[in-house]
Amino acid sequence: MRWITRSHAQVDRIACPWLIRKFVDSDAEFIFVASHIVSEMAKKLDATPFDVQAAELGYKGEKCTFDAIIEKYQLKDPALLELAKIVRGADTPARDLTPESPGLLAIAQGLRDVTCNDFENMELQFPVYDALYAFCRTKVAGKQ
Repeated sequence: MRWITRSHAQVDRIACPWLIRKFVDSDAEFIFVASHIVSEMAKKLDATPFDVQAAELGYKGEKCTFDAIIEKYQLKDPALLELAKIVRGADTPARDLTPESPGLLAIAQGLRDVTCNDFENMELQFPVYDALYAFCRTKVAGKQ
């Protein structure tokens, strides 16, 4: 399946591809385009838009797109729900939602700034989300 969003990704637009590949669609293909052509290109390429205005998979109130994907695909993993709080804090004005959120934002901004494109950014950031997910698994298991 194809998924499309705005280019120059930072937190949510990298966290969501990680989430999609790990828990929704392991063969997902991601497309990054200028924000003003996402809808047009989604139709043309038969791609599911995410983290863009008016998309089903986008912000809803205080929740970010990562939350919307968890809800749509009924993902119930407690560690994933904990990770969603970290992502939400990093990607919304609620920076103090978790102690980890400001650090994730700093890492995401730094990696975005040192990579050549969104695909390289995903490649470098996916291990960050793997590590945060492992951290959350330990946390919800009560081992921290």
